Amino acid sequence: MGRKDNSKLKELIAKCVIKDMNDVHEFVKMLIAETIQASLDAELDSELGYSKYDYKNKRTTNNRNGHSTKTVQGIMSEMELQIYRDHDGEFELQLVKKNQTDISSIEDKVIFLYSQGVSTREIRKTMQEMYSINVDDSRAPGITDKTLPLIKVWQERPLQSVYAMVILDAIQYNALDNGIVTKKAAYVAIGTDLEGRKDVLGIRLVVYESAKYWLAVLNGLKNRGVSDILIASVNGLTGFVKTINTAFPKTKVQRCIIYQIRSSSRYVSYNDIKQFTTDLKPIPSYTPHSLQKILFLR
Repeated sequence: MGRKDNSKLKELIAKCVIKDMNDVHEFVKMLIAETIQASLDAELDSELGYSKYDYKNKRTTNNRNGHSTKTVQGIMSEMELQIYRDHDGEFELQLVKKNQTDISSIEDKVIFLYSQGVSTREIRKTMQEMYSINVDDSRAPGITDKTLPLIKVWQERPLQSVYAMVILDAIQYNALDNGIVTKKAAYVAIGTDLEGRKDVLGIRLVVYESAKYWLAVLNGLKNRGVSDILIASVNGLTGFVKTINTAFPKTKVQRCIIYQIRSSSRYVSYNDIKQFTTDLKPIPSYTPHSLQKILFLR
């Protein structure tokens, strides 16, 4: 994967506007689509023995012959992929096969690849699982070498030094594992900077949520340049506040308003619940100016 491809992913990340969890879903969908597409591109490169426009290393009479668009069903929604063809008609994709329309099992592994802290060895192993290939398969290096930079751009990109707010929460999704649909969760850190811009800072997959796990997430943010978080919005996990203050001692912890609404609504009758939740919606928000004042006071 060259510099051009890395710049493309950075451009997509910059264009993605995060306002709510629906936007986070769209962001994750974008990362998945880009990674799967890069893998499909690498398959044809491996088949022909040279990458696109790299005619100096061409050792075959076969050529690329355009592409068609294929719509596939993923975990969250449908997505479109470009299916490339060769001139001789001998090439057939292995990751997304000819008649395959459901890629949810592939998406699950791609989300794992983007989880922070995944080693190169784990990435290669996961790619091999996606393709059901052996370690010595000649196709493995080309595919992993094309997807590794995409993942590294995401994992290692530097972050801002100060975030006004960071929301620590999870995306729940269904995954097909050995023919069985199971519930899984991708835990995400969503940061809002002092200008009000939101960004997905990281994604992690875990079997179960724990305060110790979140400490690793927060330390990972520090390692990528975050020195301070003004407000951390979290759920009611036991030990969460202590964990946050261990990593960022000055951070104010706010329990997520959604969890507060859920908790308070337990004591409201069914007939009044709609009006009650409507009245709770206009909650005050912090402006960049007021956040600057908080930062100054600290």
